[in-house]
Amino acid sequence: AALASSASMMTLRAVQLRSVGVAATSARRTFSVSTAQAKSSLPDVVLVDGCRIPFQPSGGAYNDLMAYDLSRMALHGLLTKTAVKPTDIDYVLWGTVIQEVKTSNIARDASIGAGIPSNVPAHTVTQACISANQAICSAISQIQTGNAEVVIAGGVETFSDVPIRFSRPMRKAFLGLGKAKTMSKKMKLFSGVKAKDLAPEAPAIANFTTGEVMGHNTDRLCDRFGITREEQDAYALRSHQAANKAHIDGIFDEEITPVNGSTEEGGIRKDATMEKMASLKAAFVKPHGTVTAANSSFLTDGAAATLLMNKAKAEALGFAPKAYLREWVFVSCDPFEDLLLGPTYAVTSVLKKAGLTLKDIDVIEFHEAFAGQILSNLKALDSDAFFAKSMPGTQKVGAVPMEKFNVHGGSLSLGHPFGATGARLVTTVANRHAARGWGGLRDNVAHAFEQFPSFVHVGGAASSPPQFLHFCHCFLFSEPCSVLCSTFRMPFNGWPHGGLFE
Repeated sequence: AALASSASMMTLRAVQLRSVGVAATSARRTFSVSTAQAKSSLPDVVLVDGCRIPFQPSGGAYNDLMAYDLSRMALHGLLTKTAVKPTDIDYVLWGTVIQEVKTSNIARDASIGAGIPSNVPAHTVTQACISANQAICSAISQIQTGNAEVVIAGGVETFSDVPIRFSRPMRKAFLGLGKAKTMSKKMKLFSGVKAKDLAPEAPAIANFTTGEVMGHNTDRLCDRFGITREEQDAYALRSHQAANKAHIDGIFDEEITPVNGSTEEGGIRKDATMEKMASLKAAFVKPHGTVTAANSSFLTDGAAATLLMNKAKAEALGFAPKAYLREWVFVSCDPFEDLLLGPTYAVTSVLKKAGLTLKDIDVIEFHEAFAGQILSNLKALDSDAFFAKSMPGTQKVGAVPMEKFNVHGGSLSLGHPFGATGARLVTTVANRHAARGWGGLRDNVAHAFEQFPSFVHVGGAASSPPQFLHFCHCFLFSEPCSVLCSTFRMPFNGWPHGGLFE
């Protein structure tokens, strides 16, 4: 197929990076909190509570609202739910991926809009789909270093209204108008503009380094781990059915703040069946791919917030925390081959660091970007061959018990607003454990947010709030490009067109 020049440039960049071994030969790197001795002197950080607005498919219920509006509603919902005094808040941290130029520091604008005093500092963070988790991690650091005692952390995303730019040649021409003094010079600025340059540029969803979109990577990952289309559809169906049941049973009433009196979420397919899912065509690798719209998360509008405190401050204010936030780890891996395997590396790292095993975990939540990515990570975690090749000398984590795993659905059914999902998962996993009762103080809960690189924090308690384990990693977005595998001709064993993905 003919390749667009931008796609060719993206592929060239990927080839150049491969040629110097940027991704393939770099050792996987991990960043975590300091040594146990140093941590022993740090104050305990607790999760008081969290909430979110109902997540909705983009172009739906929030079609006329800005990310600012969604953020303000989530923040106001948290203030109302917890009854924390706005004057007690020391800092606000807020994550987002696609920035609205009118609110470049949306944390500041939204916090003021929610009624938080204007003398409370706030700043926005962005780290792709891990943005809310980075906000939470930064909040932990603010508290542990003594710079704050009460921090709100969360995030937002909307795809109902995203910045759409002029093309690069058009932008250059417009920016030059201010310096052009005569009409002839102004006209000359546009002389090189071609018809194709008149097309607008929407935010793209491919990895900037590799040029590959997430769906393509998931298709390759499924082939690598032998995940079938039927298995992916079955897992997606499980997610939708579980989320629908959770709503019917009122499970999410604890974490959703109503909007216009409703907590209903429009992304849950209540009438989903295997037959309906099987009727969908491949969404990325056509025609033989196994990733479809039915077994992928959808573009979502939403916002979520958490309230974190120094433990002593929480007790002084009369709050009973839901969990301690004990440890966190960032893990980065090869974006070409292991882009979606961050959870496997992160889970392995954090369990070892915390001195725990999978058997110690009672509540588990993973972010569901794609059903195939979830199933591939579950296989990798229990694969001797994968660990022998990718983490030599490290014992496999083991099989994840599905009766503990995403029992109320996940991003496939609830939706995935990039900047907010991490805060949703922190709240969900804490609420799930609280619903079990507080008798088992040694219980552990785990949550994984799955892309690249990885963020993990683990919590434990010797008394009161239960142990809290959180796994997270995120992927990167840039321009769409589907020619990477054509360039490298990566093998796809067992595929009907000669075993190659072209």
